[in-house]
Amino acid sequence: MSLKQIAIAISTALILIGCSDSSQQSELNSLVSTSSYDLVDLKSQAYIVEKAGHNFTVAGLEDKIIIFDIFATWCPPCRAAAPNLTSLQNKYKDDIKIMGILIEEEKTTEYVQRFVDTYGAEYTISNAQDNRDLSRAIATTIDVGQSFPIPLMVMYYKGNYINHYIGAVPEEMIESDIKRTLKK
Repeated sequence: MSLKQIAIAISTALILIGCSDSSQQSELNSLVSTSSYDLVDLKSQAYIVEKAGHNFTVAGLEDKIIIFDIFATWCPPCRAAAPNLTSLQNKYKDDIKIMGILIEEEKTTEYVQRFVDTYGAEYTISNAQDNRDLSRAIATTIDVGQSFPIPLMVMYYKGNYINHYIGAVPEEMIESDIKRTLKK
């Protein structure tokens, strides 16, 4: 096959791909990038996070705003965010679920519980094997890269991305997005 024939074949393929039905292509992409992550909180409550395309849902919590708080126990801004997230979880307990996703590996439940007690993190915190994979998947879908800063908080509603926050952010900023999403 000559170079000219190869160029024609590639050009034809690109034209055909470019002319495909975008809704069908989107549906195919969603099927390809579907994953499931098993999380377990400090009280041994299991959660299944489903990723379909760029969307994330938590089984049984589809009607709640989900805020994934990707954090580490040694991180000062992560520590500072804990009481603010607790305040929001308590204030909007019927409407939101805050899920702390610990990215440190091999931390005991007792170690993480000390973080909860010391910094007032009274919301769901997962110390599961799938935490790092879930964190990477979320970071990839919002284009912050794999070496993202923490805390990284990402808000979804009914599986759809709402907003994300990097570093220490005021509670009022997150609350504003909660209210806007709930139309309150």
